[in-house]
Amino acid sequence: MLKNEILVNYAKLVLKIGVNLQTGQGLEIACPVEKSQVAEVFAKQAYELGAGLVRIRWENQNIDKLTYQYADQKTLCDIPKWLVDCRNSLIEKGFCYVAISADDPSAFKDISAQKLGAVAKARAKALKKFSDGVMANAIRWCVVSIPTLAWAKQVFPTAKDPEAELSLAIEKAMRLDTPNPLEAWQTHIATLEKRAEFLNYSRFEYVHFKNAKGTDLKVGLADEHVWISAREKAQDGVHFVANMPTEEIFTAPHKFKVDGVLKSAMPLCENGQIIDDFSLTFKNGEIVDYSAKVGYETLKQLIETDEGTKRLGEIALIGKNSPIAKSGILFYNTLFDENASCHLAIGKGYPTTVKNGDKLDLSELEKLGLNDATDHFDFMIGTPDLYVVGIKKDGTKVTLFEDGEWVI
Repeated sequence: MLKNEILVNYAKLVLKIGVNLQTGQGLEIACPVEKSQVAEVFAKQAYELGAGLVRIRWENQNIDKLTYQYADQKTLCDIPKWLVDCRNSLIEKGFCYVAISADDPSAFKDISAQKLGAVAKARAKALKKFSDGVMANAIRWCVVSIPTLAWAKQVFPTAKDPEAELSLAIEKAMRLDTPNPLEAWQTHIATLEKRAEFLNYSRFEYVHFKNAKGTDLKVGLADEHVWISAREKAQDGVHFVANMPTEEIFTAPHKFKVDGVLKSAMPLCENGQIIDDFSLTFKNGEIVDYSAKVGYETLKQLIETDEGTKRLGEIALIGKNSPIAKSGILFYNTLFDENASCHLAIGKGYPTTVKNGDKLDLSELEKLGLNDATDHFDFMIGTPDLYVVGIKKDGTKVTLFEDGEWVI
């Protein structure tokens, strides 16, 4: 467990830099019920910053597992209106939203992948208005993590005190071990923004990924694409940071211009199940073949969520010398693992990754090549030998990565 002083600093960092909470604004926090103390600290700090109302949405994977075991699939896929209304109200009432991601990576390993996939698909469809609003920055949101015992045991199975080890790892990843975390984050954000400026100035048409593991993928970029780093601007004009930690600079792939093969670089934990050593083959932007040595059925469910999850929605660049990558820790948590490796995502693209995207309707976004789907799934492809080249419209090539690290 994080020490109280560290936890208070953590809460301040998330509220000030993450969601950038404004005076009188509402805040919802999704938190594991076993970490009620964390929710109390976050709520207290939010009120001291002037929050209008703080409400907590408790989560419990053990109860969720029992529900998957005993409730039938049809019942679980009937998403109640009150749940949909509750989520949508965050956008309607202008709330900020903090999601504390602290799941047991193997919680649902004994549950049917088909059942999990069907429920996830039904929830994604029912909550699409909310997820679309989140991805279009209609609200300010931030995903963070807090160590739990089950998660810590997965990350540090032989440690005497795995939760203490995970706490220390999170402190370092969040720059909470620095004398002034707020200042450290401002410096970090400025560094990422400089690289994003270079990428936007370069106006690449394609990005080509290649490594010895077998990835050889040419990714076209959406028309009018915009590279975004840590800090984004919400529709209300206020800046925020959606993921903490974050090391990425990301943009929108063109839904019809992805060709080649990619090989996963790290395991992916999704729906409480692990997918590992997998491969995707693309032709004209669509996944035409896939395989996985571990979690094939779960991967299949993700890809077949809808037509949109057969195409890419995000491309993100992260160097191998990021603090998370250098730690050598496999977190089994996408929030951390995606910031140790270049990654892609199948599914919905972020409207904000094309020029004036938050002001365009779906048909206008699709004309630019932005993908639409009911969900969005990140996975890691960055390896220590990854080679990345940006290709301009006139054929000019600019090396962006050599041996897994930035060269710009």
